[in-house]
Amino acid sequence: MSRRNKNTNSILPDSVLEQFKWEVADELGLSSKIKSQGWENMTSRECGHVGGRIGGSIVKTMMRRAKDSLNTPM
Repeated sequence: MSRRNKNTNSILPDSVLEQFKWEVADELGLSSKIKSQGWENMTSRECGHVGGRIGGSIVKTMMRRAKDSLNTPM
């Protein structure tokens, strides 16, 4: 039986991370396949492409958005 280690120290809420995951999947042309088959039926390679992009240049975008949200007046 596998265990999931949920990182509770995340800076961004799960909804923001989920949004980025779908944006990257869409950029890679995988969103229609994910919608029809589900994440659990994607190959490791396909999921790795999504995760790799999130861990790469997308992090810069996430940090910029977080910084901008902190700088906006309420």
